[in-house]
Amino acid sequence: MLEKEEIKFEKTVIVGIITQNQSEEKLTEYLDELEFLTFTAGGEVIKRFSQKMEKPNPKTFLGTGKMDEIYHFIKENDISTVIFDDELSPAQQKNITKIFGECKVLDRTNLILDIFAQRAQTSYARTQVELAQCQYLLPRLSGMWTHLERQRGGIGMRGPGETEIETDRRIVRDRIALLKDKIKTIDKQMSVQRSNRGALVRVALVGYTNVGKSTLMNTISKSEVFVENKLFATLDTTVRKVVIKNLPFLLSDTVGFIRKLPTQLVESFKSTLDEVREADLLLHVVDISHPDFEDHIASVNQILQDIDSIDKPTIMVFNKIDAYKPLVIDEDDLMTERTSKHYSLEEWKATWMSNVGEKNALFISATNKENFEEFREKVYEAVREIHITRFPYNNFLYPDYKENHSEEKE
Repeated sequence: MLEKEEIKFEKTVIVGIITQNQSEEKLTEYLDELEFLTFTAGGEVIKRFSQKMEKPNPKTFLGTGKMDEIYHFIKENDISTVIFDDELSPAQQKNITKIFGECKVLDRTNLILDIFAQRAQTSYARTQVELAQCQYLLPRLSGMWTHLERQRGGIGMRGPGETEIETDRRIVRDRIALLKDKIKTIDKQMSVQRSNRGALVRVALVGYTNVGKSTLMNTISKSEVFVENKLFATLDTTVRKVVIKNLPFLLSDTVGFIRKLPTQLVESFKSTLDEVREADLLLHVVDISHPDFEDHIASVNQILQDIDSIDKPTIMVFNKIDAYKPLVIDEDDLMTERTSKHYSLEEWKATWMSNVGEKNALFISATNKENFEEFREKVYEAVREIHITRFPYNNFLYPDYKENHSEEKE
């Protein structure tokens, strides 16, 4: 009981805007996700604020009236943090911080970087996160350090040729250069490790964050990869050797993707994403029980396109079918229009199997192993196809493969 009492969540409000490109419904989805991100980082969302605008105010992101409303709410409810759903410019962040006083002002990018910093376990992951944080921090230095406010000249304020802010910028730039060199060295080591893995076919699990990739990894490889119902539970790539029907291959679990993923992270997690680039087959895991899973698929595909991996052989693995619940329309409700959110699981199966082909779509539950044999069979067939193309005279490295192969032909 004592442990539970010790956990203190920061009181937080979250903020977003409705624009021509972002409807109220879309904003609600983004703020739902931002709330989950806040919970993952250790915050409790007390209230949401939104405003309809043509475009964000270049000085304070929101209009004056809405800023006043948030300011009074912060003061009255002892709020410690305000989080904006979009990335704030350095000028916006500085101006908003001045208005809100001691209350911390973060944006989605800053929040995601903070979660990554909490989750980084290995030296490599910590280096990658620190690099991303430094790149984010550099243009914002003047707004983030209160001691820089006194750089106005006068007695005792003259420095040895450069102001304090320039000194800080130089320190951060030097740190960025050092971290980039460190990452280059580790990248080379990881590249050598990948080349030393031999002739095995490589399969990578990709997907949105918190869709069950690590649970699936544990189930297939019978290994203990860390699993938690929070965003970004996995940062480091885990690679396991898996054998299905005497056919060995390498399976890697990669960092989860997210909408509006900070560019600094894509850059600094290049080596982690190299596991995806160098894979022969992708298993795109989707949480079908999430109401916005189609948006998640589009976000993952966008990142795959950014890293030149969209054309790789891919099997869509729709996970968490045990948790799927379609929206239901009452019989006497004649006004509500039926949409894809009302589809039954069977309708989704028919839709996706016609979209990507029956061979490339699977519907499973990794937790209770529902349809798991079908999953293993499809993965085996896909890996076998790649293996045979690459090594036509190889007997799959295992002596009793021929026995199985002859059984399959029968």
